[in-house]
Amino acid sequence: MLRLKNSALAALFIVGASFGVARAAPPDAIVTPLMTQSLPDYPGKEALMISVEYPPGAADPIHRHHAHGFIYVLEGSVVMQVKGGKEVTLTPGQTFYEGPNDVHTVGRNASQTKPARFIVLLLKDKGAPILVPEK
Repeated sequence: MLRLKNSALAALFIVGASFGVARAAPPDAIVTPLMTQSLPDYPGKEALMISVEYPPGAADPIHRHHAHGFIYVLEGSVVMQVKGGKEVTLTPGQTFYEGPNDVHTVGRNASQTKPARFIVLLLKDKGAPILVPEK
């Protein structure tokens, strides 16, 4: 199980607290790798499937995947958006796609009280990281 760190958000919390604005950083997403499969028909590529759980109020930092990402919501509701795209709220059974050049600007649990879970299938370069924070 991996925890995606919200270090930028934590830094904002620290800076904000020093100015008397105390807001807690959102909880981290919980990422569990499910399987990795080489794709012999596509040399140098692999499929990686992960499960992501957003605790209540969780949000991701702005990032990219450098992969084709296929998202399927299992539980709760999540808000997703890529740069230049429309923000959407997804519920169980709904899907979302991110391309290799997309910047994922919004990824968060729509609820402050209930968890949300979804599956992600990434088609990516072998050994490439799951997520690359955007600067």
